[in-house]
Amino acid sequence: MDVLNSIRKIDTSSLVDRVETKLVELLQAKQLKIGDSIPTELELCTSLGVSRTVVREALLRLRLMGLIDTKKKKGTVITSPDIFAILGKSMNPYILDEETLREIFEIRLTLEIGMADFIFRNITPENIKELKAIVANEPEVAKDYLFDIDHEIIFHSKLYEITGNQTMKKFQKMLLPIFDYVNNSGMLKKPTTYGKFVSHKGLVDILENGSPELFRNAMRNHLENHFLRLALV
Repeated sequence: MDVLNSIRKIDTSSLVDRVETKLVELLQAKQLKIGDSIPTELELCTSLGVSRTVVREALLRLRLMGLIDTKKKKGTVITSPDIFAILGKSMNPYILDEETLREIFEIRLTLEIGMADFIFRNITPENIKELKAIVANEPEVAKDYLFDIDHEIIFHSKLYEITGNQTMKKFQKMLLPIFDYVNNSGMLKKPTTYGKFVSHKGLVDILENGSPELFRNAMRNHLENHFLRLALV
């Protein structure tokens, strides 16, 4: 057994995998910025000691990730990747395993409790009016937190918009299909609980007259059903 433990694990990654990793390490080590040119294919072949075919395949992967692009008169340069365009291609609830789906579901809950300070920093009287109008169109049963995905999307999307954080807003749009799928798939074994939770109207009242801390606590209570169904409390 000692002999087996002393044997180093075999590197099963392909040569292209290793070159891709080396290229990313090179870009980081050189502290290259957006718009900076990277070495040519020939220079990379010489530096890494691999064929041009391997280098081209590794560069293609970086290009598909949005890390590099080809520009006239500059060659291959560093670019800023659209991380959500890349991530969005794999955020399909039908191809993700159950554990990943549950964890993405939990991310949404964490975001909405944690964004109180950003909402209070940016919220305006006009925003309050818009939120009140949204709540006015909800059915009476919403006061007892009868979960309805359509009402949730409209109200919570407005909250994300008020944060002023465009990245958070994009992420929320990607989370919505996951949230809807998990909520309706039977993955959360516990049934919806009907009771007196903080309603959307209650959240608006706090946004108008309260504080970020009060809002965080109220949002946690508002989302209580989801935490209960995740068996976290």
